[in-house]
Amino acid sequence: MDSIERKDLNTEGQNFNSNNIDELSVIEILEVINQEDKLIADKVADAMSDIEKTIRVCTDAIKSGGSIFYIGAGPSGRLGVLDASEIPPTFSASPDLFKGLIAGGDQALRKSIEGAEDNPKQAVVDLKAANLQPGDVLIGISTSGAARYVQSALQYAESIGAKTIYLICNKTPFLEANTDVIISIDTGAEIITGSTRMKAGTATKMVLNMISTTCMIKLGKVYSNLMVDLMAVNEKLIDRGIRIINQLTKVDYEQAKNVLLKADMSVKTAIVMIHHSCEPLEAERIMEENDGSLRKIIQ
Repeated sequence: MDSIERKDLNTEGQNFNSNNIDELSVIEILEVINQEDKLIADKVADAMSDIEKTIRVCTDAIKSGGSIFYIGAGPSGRLGVLDASEIPPTFSASPDLFKGLIAGGDQALRKSIEGAEDNPKQAVVDLKAANLQPGDVLIGISTSGAARYVQSALQYAESIGAKTIYLICNKTPFLEANTDVIISIDTGAEIITGSTRMKAGTATKMVLNMISTTCMIKLGKVYSNLMVDLMAVNEKLIDRGIRIINQLTKVDYEQAKNVLLKADMSVKTAIVMIHHSCEPLEAERIMEENDGSLRKIIQ
């Protein structure tokens, strides 16, 4: 049942700070957009306790062998896919750890398929195809909470025993769903009325960054603020990995490069090899004994 009328959603309201935006100069338009964007970080801060709850749910699921699913339509779906796709190269995580689904399928990443958000049955088909399991977490992303595709996905996830999170950018979702956590970011009226790719999209990206990054930090994928579990698969990441090894072990660049090669391009393994003067297999054993946490190994 619809919880409120669509016209009452804050994201559907008219922003009076921009109601003459079509009469402004380019620099004045930019200033209006920038001023509105400045409000978003504080709005996200207001929801910090629910974001924290979400991260605890996600880390518990991952530690028990579960996966995190993002699902959304339009810009919300694209942001979920974007965040999920960055986890493997940044943290050497399995592509199955974070998965992103978008209404309309992968073709909707490049071409808007707006009607897809109104197809609740397809959400269940998509989640079954993606193999959502009871031990997983589903994060349904819908700025207005009006995407029936997302509502249906959350209902299905709950029915099979998966944990559910509802991420919206209004005080109250247009379509209700019984979820474990609701993250409500009240981003208010958009600069262009109803264009939730703007402030609501910015807030959504910030929250997803917080969720995935904090999960990875708590799972030992970061040491200090260094990307010690990166996937060294191109020149930029190989160079970054070598410099991280150099910084943490004080060996020179060439030696760090040689050990990284010997460690099968695993920065963590290379650091432990140098720190313990051991071979790769021994370094991997040490990491396994310490839950992959470099902090526990080298302090």
